[in-house]
Amino acid sequence: MLMQTAQKFDGPRVRQFSVFLKNKVGALLEVVRLLNHHMVDVVGLSVQDSTDSSIVRLVVSDPEMVESLFKENEIAFGVCEMVVVEMEEVATDLAKLLASLLAAEVNIFFSYPLLTRPNRKAALALHVEDHECAVSVLAGDGFALLSQADISR
Repeated sequence: MLMQTAQKFDGPRVRQFSVFLKNKVGALLEVVRLLNHHMVDVVGLSVQDSTDSSIVRLVVSDPEMVESLFKENEIAFGVCEMVVVEMEEVATDLAKLLASLLAAEVNIFFSYPLLTRPNRKAALALHVEDHECAVSVLAGDGFALLSQADISR
C-alpha cells in the first residue's frame, strides 16, 4: 500500500533522451534507423538546430534499450523526466493546462506533442521545473497523465 501512495505522489514519469548530433544531412536518420533496427519506436521528437550541431529530443518506446544502444554506439546523450498529458479537447485543454501550471508557479522549460496518439487523443510532453508539483496540480485538475507504459507499444 505504501508503494501505491508513493507512486501517486511521484506520478507517472516518461524519460526523454537529448542527443547531440553534428548538423549534417542524415544524422537524425542514422539514429532513428539504429533504434528501429532494435524494434524501438520514436514516439516524441523535437529538434533544436544551431550552426554546428543539433539537439534532438526523443521520447521512445523502450528507454532501457535506447540507453544501452547509445552507450554501445558512443552516442552522446542526456536524460530527463517528462510529464506527458493527454488532452481531450486541445483548444480548451491547452489553456486550462497552462493556467494550472501558472497558478502553481511551475515553469515549462520545453514542450512538444507526441508523434503517436495514445488512446486516440492528443498528448503533450512537458519538461517542467518541478515535476512532482506539476503532476500533482495537473492530476488534481483532472488531466490524464501518461506513463512510459502508456506510450510504449
